[in-house]
Amino acid sequence: MSGMSGISGMSGRRDEGPGRAAGWGWFLAWLLVGACAGIGLAAILTVGAAFVVLAAVAAVFLLRSGPRRAVLGGVSGVALPLFYLAYLNRGGPGEVCHAVPGGQSCTDEYTPVPFLVAGVLVLVAGCVIHVMAGRRGGAGRVSES
Repeated sequence: MSGMSGISGMSGRRDEGPGRAAGWGWFLAWLLVGACAGIGLAAILTVGAAFVVLAAVAAVFLLRSGPRRAVLGGVSGVALPLFYLAYLNRGGPGEVCHAVPGGQSCTDEYTPVPFLVAGVLVLVAGCVIHVMAGRRGGAGRVSES
């Protein structure tokens, strides 16, 4: 088989075929594993242990069947619990009160901005590294078709 089978034309660029879409599918699967692990660690004193076990089982399955570079999706997955924390603290910083039957309920909330910024940075970093690893890793590969 020719070494040019994974390259389209003379441009030196790889085909945008089903392999690239499958790579993002594995990335999203790992993203869910990372989110599950992040939620599990954040809630370790309540239901977190179940989430951590679920994430570990899914990680073993994905490590056995998917491409290794997709593991970066797990890093991006940690962004989802950070976004949720930002959402929960959307009224902060300070004391936030809500009307409840028979009175009001007040809670102290943090500022949501650090959670939001950290979530965006982690999500974007994982996606960018995944794309860069795909370009670097696929440049010398021969197509498996």
